[in-house]
Amino acid sequence: MRHRNVRILATLGPASDTYEQVSALHEAGADAFRLNMSHSDHANLARRVRMIRELEASAGRPISILVDLQGPKLRVGDMGEDGVELADGSNFVLDLRKAPGDADRAPLPHPEIFKVAEPGHHLLLDDGKINLRVEENSGEEINTTVIAGGRLTSRKGVNIPDAVLPIPALTAKDHSDLEAALNLDVDWIALSFVQSAQDVAECKKIARGRAAVMAKIEKPSAIKDLDAILEMADGLMVARGDLGVECPVETVPGLQKRITRAARKAGKPVVVATQMLESMIENPVPTRAEVSDVATAVFEGADAVMLSAESAAGKHPIDAVAVMNRIAESVETDPNYAQIINAQRSEPEPTGPDALSNAARSVAETLNAACIICYTTSGSTGLRAARERSRLPVLALTPEPKTARRLSLVWGLVCVLTEDAKDLDDMVERAGRIAFQQGMARVGDRIVIMAGVPLGTPGATNMLRVAFVAERSADQPFYDHLANGD
Repeated sequence: MRHRNVRILATLGPASDTYEQVSALHEAGADAFRLNMSHSDHANLARRVRMIRELEASAGRPISILVDLQGPKLRVGDMGEDGVELADGSNFVLDLRKAPGDADRAPLPHPEIFKVAEPGHHLLLDDGKINLRVEENSGEEINTTVIAGGRLTSRKGVNIPDAVLPIPALTAKDHSDLEAALNLDVDWIALSFVQSAQDVAECKKIARGRAAVMAKIEKPSAIKDLDAILEMADGLMVARGDLGVECPVETVPGLQKRITRAARKAGKPVVVATQMLESMIENPVPTRAEVSDVATAVFEGADAVMLSAESAAGKHPIDAVAVMNRIAESVETDPNYAQIINAQRSEPEPTGPDALSNAARSVAETLNAACIICYTTSGSTGLRAARERSRLPVLALTPEPKTARRLSLVWGLVCVLTEDAKDLDDMVERAGRIAFQQGMARVGDRIVIMAGVPLGTPGATNMLRVAFVAERSADQPFYDHLANGD
């Protein structure tokens, strides 16, 4: 059993593409895996999903799979073999012509940009390395002044942070990738290029509950519509790569805290991503600044921290996971950790599940119970229990494999697949037995149980029970497990 609350989400790629490599990543600390559709076809997607499910059955614990959709990619056209050098202060034109670019102009095959670009807007090329200010837009040509120049080569990315683009978050490729992922029963879909809550609604309409939808926050328009996006989405990802291109880089730490705290308040998982241990793509150890960056996300109470190229294409993928694991464990045993986490705890919403989750934490901590145990079918009770950020371990018991897998990305939850309790006595006995078998409680320890009556009814959490782990819990065989979808 992991002895930390924050989860580690590792991206698979060429450096982690065999069962042995993925198993080693899991052993080093990876709790969930990201499959990036920007660098995968459907055959590879299916192969990697099968590999993770095989590992899951072997490990005996649920493993979450997140498929990250590519989203619309805006790029300049052909700039010739060597590209061109743009000088600061010079004039430069972007147009709809297909002819290769030169020192005076570049092809920009995206009419949607021409519909919204206005004088004073900025166009950022090549991850923000080149900054162009729009002076005039005729609808077919955009005349700009080069604010920050550099070498522009073919098919470099284009960002326009000052406008909402009239394009959907799901491209034709995304629709195809989404259906492929849903047919493979993945657990989370990460939606790129979200501009509004409507983008999330479109993805959820297609998913129809078959997978949870995580909105990637990487555009200024998403920040402006954050409350509505959060209400619609099942979770958020702080996608700091494009966020740091489209927003002033100095604002990213503050935005990260704002997004993380908003998600925590809503009781929805939040992942902090991009460049967390970037130097470990090449080096066996991270920089001190990177260690501090990961630690900050853990101190903030993020549900998960993510590795991208570090685990997908780097030279030291297993070391990167192991380092992230050690950082997280160190932070969570720091004397300041509990105080910081508690200071950010939100007041419970005026609902039964929130009130019970708050009470369960308070009762368990007052009694110094061994753990909190929640029976959850849909996962909502597990999410509310995690929202409390208790200092005690939380065991989530569910009869639904989908629920167990989705919740395995959530802060602090230890998920176990088990049958619904038959009656109240079975509920207490089963909770105590599994807590003992998971090493979370000993015989005679107090446990605090949340459940719903009638038993097995989704969304009916209405009961709090204090119980003791019985002697017989140590004698019964362990038959609650997750293997082959049972």
